[in-house]
Amino acid sequence: MSALFSPHALGPVELPNRIVVSPMCQYIAQHGMAGNWHLQHLSQLAMSGAGLVMLESTAVEPRGRITHGCLGLYSPETEAALGRAMEFARSFEAPGTRYGIQLGHAGRKASTRVPWRGGAHLSEADPDAEGLPWPTVAPSSLPFGHCAAPSALTHAQLDVIEAAYVAAARAAVRLGFDVVELHCAHGYLLHQFLSPLSNRREDEFGGSVEARQHWPLQVAASVKAALPDHVAFGARITASEWTPGGLDLEHAVDFTRKLKALGANYVCVSSGSVDAGTRIPFAPGFQVPFASAIRRRTGITTRAVGAISEPRQAHEIVADGHADLVALARAFLADPRWVWRAAEELGASTHYPPPYERAKGLRHHAPAKPQPARTAAAAA
Repeated sequence: MSALFSPHALGPVELPNRIVVSPMCQYIAQHGMAGNWHLQHLSQLAMSGAGLVMLESTAVEPRGRITHGCLGLYSPETEAALGRAMEFARSFEAPGTRYGIQLGHAGRKASTRVPWRGGAHLSEADPDAEGLPWPTVAPSSLPFGHCAAPSALTHAQLDVIEAAYVAAARAAVRLGFDVVELHCAHGYLLHQFLSPLSNRREDEFGGSVEARQHWPLQVAASVKAALPDHVAFGARITASEWTPGGLDLEHAVDFTRKLKALGANYVCVSSGSVDAGTRIPFAPGFQVPFASAIRRRTGITTRAVGAISEPRQAHEIVADGHADLVALARAFLADPRWVWRAAEELGASTHYPPPYERAKGLRHHAPAKPQPARTAAAAA
């Protein structure tokens, strides 16, 4: 059996293989609510054969959305809409497929335009904006790039956001999610607290490494306490900010150990900065060494992510012990049948929906030679 297709216990959740659909923002929700786009998007991923399908980053309050099109889980309406999408997706799921949701808050990176309209901060003076901007919040009143300066969060406001994370986690449980993940990376709010580049507070939530970790760990503890024993809990973390003076691997190891002590079952190891000008050395598998080091030094289940696209590449990451799970993003957008291709290339077996069984093995066949057109006379 290919290592990539071997089962894995993610805490209390049994996964049929090591393949994960990475969280991918779709930027197409309406008022935080999943719609028809999510029905087709999630149903394709549900039947893909991936062991775990992670939903896109889902905001725990309206001002935590990156854009007007971002998914949310903060009201009866958003919960009902997501429930409809998940019910539809599960009607197509491959045997054993599990589902996770990534809970997040954009902080000072919120209130922006969708990527295909430039991604810039929303402005009331911009006639092409998708909707009106909203005030952003952060650990400190430091803007992200050319975005508007956020308001520094008060203690009372931090309590409200922490409660929103807990409420979203409880809603995720009601919706039947098997995995709940905190987004502590990519320059969003929990990451903003962790980073010395964005957190200049002088209270108990800023200053030293321990102080900057205080509130994110507090949120993690509260969310974990809200989850029943059958739901796995984890976090996406930043292993490097690629910026002098920013977070690095040593911080990631330390933070992971503390998450593990709180009951986290895994970490998804990513990277990226809270500094808008950072240049990231993007290349196939460029973040895998971080996942490998964290796995070796902490003993926690790790998920590798970042420019992983080929089946052999994914197999070797698991087989060589660099990570327990491999998450793919763009590869699934380009080919929702990626798992089927991987199974054929690696000599593994996977599930095909009965109506699609006739497609099994076609990827290994040489393309048929074009045949000359037959005229009506010749056919006669």
